[in-house]
This record gives sequence, C-alpha cells and structure tokens, in this order.
Amino acid sequence: MATLQISFRHLDRSAVAEALIERRAAELEQFCDRITACRVVVEIAHRHQRRGSPYHVSVDLSVPGGPIMVNQEPGSEHAHGDLNIAIGDAFDAVRRRLQDHLKRFEGESRTRNGERSELGSG
Repeated sequence: MATLQISFRHLDRSAVAEALIERRAAELEQFCDRITACRVVVEIAHRHQRRGSPYHVSVDLSVPGGPIMVNQEPGSEHAHGDLNIAIGDAFDAVRRRLQDHLKRFEGESRTRNGERSELGSG
C-alpha cells in the first residue's frame, strides 16, 4: 500500500475532505499498484478579491520512472469555491497524467527489451 500524506494549509482539517482524498487515492492505487507515495495538499488562498477564496488541491505521486504532479495555482481556471469539486478535479487530472506516464513508461520498457514500441506507431 502506498504512503498517503494529507496536509491542510490556511484551513482546518476536514474529516469529509480526508475521507474523499483517501477514497480517490485508493482508486488510483487500484488503477496502478506501483504508486509508492501520494502527497496531497489542500489549501485556501488568502483573500482572493475577484472570486472569494478558492480551494487549491495539489497531488504528488511517486511512481517508477519519476514523480507525477498536479498543481493548479489559486486564481486559475482550476481553482474552486467547492472543496469536493477541487479534490475531484485534482484527482481526475493526476489520473490522466498517470495514464500517460504508464503508457510512456511501458513503451520505453518494451523498446529497451527489444520489443516493438506501441507508442511510436501512431
């Protein structure tokens, strides 16, 4: 099982948010059993004048072949006023990056082992 770290910055811990993060991290682990660590930071920006105080969720996965990170800055189109949506969007984005990473990693492994790579045949 991968190590899961959850940090909250500029807001109180939320049992609901932690449970959602744990569930989404477990889903990632079912998708890819090679995740060795998952670090999640949940924060709320200080007084963002145009949009209130949007939530920002970053996810950092440790997997063979290098880390995978999703880190949208507060104030971007990925910042949210709803914490559950912010968590869901961050995990959706990291899953897409994980899928791309696994395809590249698998293609590199096949090429190194003398097999034809499926990635270069597009």
